[in-house]
Amino acid sequence: MANERTYPILPCRELDETIAFYETLGFKRTYRQLRPNPSAVVALEDIHIHLFGMEGFNPADSYGSVIIVVPDPDSLYHTFATRLRERFGKLPVTGIPRILRPRKRFGTVRGFTVIDPGGNWLRISKLGDTEEDASLEKAEGLAQITLVAARLGDARGDEALALKTLENGLTRFPEAPAIERVQAYLYRAELAVRLNNPELAHASLNSAMGIALTTEEQAIVEDELTHVTQLVQKL
Repeated sequence: MANERTYPILPCRELDETIAFYETLGFKRTYRQLRPNPSAVVALEDIHIHLFGMEGFNPADSYGSVIIVVPDPDSLYHTFATRLRERFGKLPVTGIPRILRPRKRFGTVRGFTVIDPGGNWLRISKLGDTEEDASLEKAEGLAQITLVAARLGDARGDEALALKTLENGLTRFPEAPAIERVQAYLYRAELAVRLNNPELAHASLNSAMGIALTTEEQAIVEDELTHVTQLVQKL
């Protein structure tokens, strides 16, 4: 056999609300019906998402999840982020729906996540990346703690445990290299935003900005610093 296709169907509470969200991302609605069962299909090039409406469904209880592999997750993220900012006035990083920026998470491939209005997790990763590739990147000390925290916060959605893990790491490794401390504080600021803790978010960002970096290190964290600064300023 060849050219087979599999299309899992994801649940949502309000079909049209969910369609509108995907249209914001740039998808096109290719099918919609209300009877006998509400369902729809949205597509973005070769990405096809099938949806069905469920009365009384609570998105916070959803276990829906789909893996999407694309050639360039960073470019797709920036497209999605731009469109979401235009619709919501800021990047939605808390609640449902939301988007989590690209990063290499400890033990996982590089990618980003979108949680749609149905509470379904779209786990978007780079085509060709494997768990084995990720495992080749060794990290120690605070850098490893930050990667573990990122997996907890971004892959599992447990921001509280991620923050606790990161706090423990910052306490254990106060003399970690400057760039590792900056990255840890920046992620702590991001977690604080997602946990609606403005005081911690501002304090973490200030701590990160108060650490001296080399020109090369500044270039490494430039995008992350810009992203987190924008999040904190929108609080």
